[in-house]
Amino acid sequence: MPRMEDQSCPVPRRIGIVHKVSSAEASETAHFVEQFLRSKGVDVVTDEAEVGRVADLVVVLGGDGTLIHAARLLGGRPVPILGVNMGNLGFMTEVPQGELYPALERVLAGDALVSERMKLRVHLHRGGRPERDVDAEVLNDVVIGKGALARMAELDARCAGGYLATYKADGIIVATPTGSTAYALAANGPIVYPTMRGMILAPICPHTLTQRPIVLPDELSVQIVLMNDSEVYLTLDGQKGVRIAKGDLVQVKQSSNRVLLVRNPNLDYFGILRAKLRWGER
Repeated sequence: MPRMEDQSCPVPRRIGIVHKVSSAEASETAHFVEQFLRSKGVDVVTDEAEVGRVADLVVVLGGDGTLIHAARLLGGRPVPILGVNMGNLGFMTEVPQGELYPALERVLAGDALVSERMKLRVHLHRGGRPERDVDAEVLNDVVIGKGALARMAELDARCAGGYLATYKADGIIVATPTGSTAYALAANGPIVYPTMRGMILAPICPHTLTQRPIVLPDELSVQIVLMNDSEVYLTLDGQKGVRIAKGDLVQVKQSSNRVLLVRNPNLDYFGILRAKLRWGER
């Protein structure tokens, strides 16, 4: 399975700031970061619509949810994101709060590296026609899952034009390597190195024990059809959702766009796994 190599981060001329709006600490830090950047002669953008349109680097102050929100603001623009962890787990927000200003100095000096992360593109087809409201990209995962009191979903999955399986389960997760440490991990999916290219298909509580998660190459597309009348929802990166109906088809494939994350040179991915998940500990 191929992986994407790190690359140099261009020196930004206009930096956007996106912070966790429910955190007073993040709001205060955003103010200080803005002052710091302006003192360095950098243009700063804080309006989210403008950040998505004109920023050539984005500083995210929050957790992974805030970073996913910032990536959505950028759409398909290949703009580096510097994630500063002011949330809880923080897999993608690699920079601790105490290393914020040294990280900014590296970016401004042209000494930073960025890693590419693949995204998935999602289409919903209803009655044989694409639904315009559900044509989106995700960084972590696509979840097709039943409601709290609904009976299990029956989901027909096809891949590369052929039949894959029929899942009777609480749902299905299609995740990127970046999303392999999110919901897919709780569904017994594998941890996949985040710069690899591929997709994880993980059933949620399948009725058949032999239906295990599978890793698919990134050039394939997956089509999932809801076969029964269960109450089922399509959720994108845990932030946007829509109810789907019997016969609806969800198509998931690799996006041509990438998310660029500024690396923390003081921490490698395995260090993140050990710190966040206690990975490998007894």
